[in-house]
Amino acid sequence: METPALDQLCINTVRTLAMDAVQQAESGHPGTAMALAPLAYVLWQRHLRYNPANPDWADRDRFVLSCGHACMLLYSTLYLTGYDLGLDEIKQFRQWGSRTPGHSEHGVTPGVEATTGPLGQGTGNAVGMAIAEAQLAALFNRPGHEIVDHHTYFLASDGDLMEGISHEACSLAGHLKLGKLIGFYDDNHITIDGDTALAFSDDTAKRFEAYGWHVQRVSDGNDLEALDRAIQKARQATDQPSLIIVRTHIGWGSPHKQDTAEAHGAPLGVDEVKLTKQKLGWPTLETFHVPDEALAQWRRARERGGRLEAEWRKKWEGYRKAHPELGAELERRLAGKLPDGWDAALPLFGPKDAQATRAASGKVLNALAPKLPELIGGSADLAGSNNTDIKGGGPGRNFHFGVREHGMAAVVNGICLHRGFIPFCGTFLIFSDYMRPSIRLAALTHLRPIYVFTHDSIGLGEDGPTHQPIEQLSALRAIPNMTAIRPADATEVVEAWRAAILHTSGPVALVLTRQKVSVVDRATYAPAAGLHRGGYVLADEPGGKPEIVLMGTGSEVELVLGAYEKLKADGRKPRAVSMPCLEFFAKQPQSYRDSVLPPGVPRVAVEAGAPMSWYRWVGERGVIVGIERFGASAPYQRIYKELGLTVERVVTEAKTLLA
Repeated sequence: METPALDQLCINTVRTLAMDAVQQAESGHPGTAMALAPLAYVLWQRHLRYNPANPDWADRDRFVLSCGHACMLLYSTLYLTGYDLGLDEIKQFRQWGSRTPGHSEHGVTPGVEATTGPLGQGTGNAVGMAIAEAQLAALFNRPGHEIVDHHTYFLASDGDLMEGISHEACSLAGHLKLGKLIGFYDDNHITIDGDTALAFSDDTAKRFEAYGWHVQRVSDGNDLEALDRAIQKARQATDQPSLIIVRTHIGWGSPHKQDTAEAHGAPLGVDEVKLTKQKLGWPTLETFHVPDEALAQWRRARERGGRLEAEWRKKWEGYRKAHPELGAELERRLAGKLPDGWDAALPLFGPKDAQATRAASGKVLNALAPKLPELIGGSADLAGSNNTDIKGGGPGRNFHFGVREHGMAAVVNGICLHRGFIPFCGTFLIFSDYMRPSIRLAALTHLRPIYVFTHDSIGLGEDGPTHQPIEQLSALRAIPNMTAIRPADATEVVEAWRAAILHTSGPVALVLTRQKVSVVDRATYAPAAGLHRGGYVLADEPGGKPEIVLMGTGSEVELVLGAYEKLKADGRKPRAVSMPCLEFFAKQPQSYRDSVLPPGVPRVAVEAGAPMSWYRWVGERGVIVGIERFGASAPYQRIYKELGLTVERVVTEAKTLLA
């Protein structure tokens, strides 16, 4: 039973665990956890629908700690409520191999819904989760059977709201009227450099009201009843997302460091921890002490959570009986299983179907869409250019993200984290730079968004160097667990989409041309299915023992094949290789890689971009025909010629190597 004294003991248990863990690690952020312990207690004890015994219960509420540096708040709460996270893991905070890393990571710690750290990302993820919930509810709920019905909560700091990504994501959330999205703003007035007044004087309430949010203030972050009332009101605002601005005091209870930047990103110090415990009236100076009565109160969440999930499962059984087809479909989608025949209607392209690979991508997308209802997405105000519209897709299939690349990528990550969809998003390749933090987190978290990046090179022509990507391909390839596919023609686009749908352990970027490219005659050259191995032999000299290997990606495969035919006509023994995905190729057995790129045979790589990702594959004797400067504004044919990306140049480089 709750009493004021027991409530305070439970709250102070979070505070002392945060202090002790950070102090033992000699690293971390104790102050925010100490300030927000009352909010965590009210939310997790009275409002949040979750079951510690089953962190993946489909209709649980989601909680995203956008200020990931305050992860000791979350770890303490997860431990105390009974998730599979023991006190020993709290003691191993920030240590090698522990489940309590320095910023919370999804897939590492049970109950952590999103990998957060770079500020603002979690806020965008929460918007994506709320979008996924609203869309699944619209698709699957039926009168008397609201089987998808949960809230998404997030906790943001001053830093989260300063970062531009939060402006993009929260503006979109207001526009979409996401009534089941509830955010908390920890208004503690402190950043690492000092008081927020140094650089931040926004009227946050007015800002969010202008976005279309329902906004409340709680003037005292220790007032449990005020926090409780604010959350209840936020849940009642069903036609607007809600923000609750909570005035807190960082390092609350610390005699010398409360309300100072010193409480933000460093241990309080052994002496200050002792003084703080004494001020809090803590019963012992022993580290990591958890009072039995506090643990018992927190652990009531197990019984409550089990009851909530059992009630939902009873509803689920009734839903499945009333709507068996819908139930089976929702179950399939939440499990991430592909439907039978999902790729049966993919288009076929022939030599007469010359087109930009972005155009081919749009056709493949629209062939997939009827078979894959979970495939949803859109672009950053570039749907017509990216060819990302699903024609006749119905409500919710096509997203209008607006000119918000940074927010778009974080939102798509949130949709992935929620489950039930395979989301894609599109923009020009040059603007992948705006998306890079979210792309990196998708790769780190093994999420599966699909990025449709068009206008992939100097081939976009007249728009000039500001829009012509040079280093972006190499930059994407540098991200661990990221897969970039640059198809050579329409037939490879088909296989690229197939590969992207099948790839479940990280993000995939489809890198596509603006300009038309010819379609490789697959009756003459090798089938495009070789794309799934990353690189494959397109054409070879009759004996299969080439004296030179020419390889390329995307639109430059035309140059490779042109040079191959010229060298062959000159009596040389060339091999032409398409290398649409360096990541797939790197994962092939050495024997296969050697069969495509024979050791000791000189190689020429051709790609209209920075050459750095090719050095591994050309070897010491190889040459890379690439670009190490910015582009220019002109018709793309002229730019290719001026920058030396021509068949003649490739032939010359090959003959020089052979000489």
